Amino acid sequence: MTDFLYLVPIALGLGLVGLATFMWSLKTKQYDDLDGAAERILLDDGDRPIADAKPYISPLHHHDHSQTIFSHPDGKAPDPFDKH
Repeated sequence: MTDFLYLVPIALGLGLVGLATFMWSLKTKQYDDLDGAAERILLDDGDRPIADAKPYISPLHHHDHSQTIFSHPDGKAPDPFDKH
């Protein structure tokens, strides 16, 4: 029975936090344009990739990136056993 002394205030507090979050979302007009994002994805607005964009290389990669598949002028893949 003493557990209710802890559980009821916790439940009321969580309910108030949820209510406050919902009221904040209404106040900041989060629900005003529900169809906009769904329609924007269907429109062709002519997005083009950035011309000088470099591919993302994760900092977790520890191998040498100086020799990539297209780094040779003839376009052939480098020999991994070639020590030049």
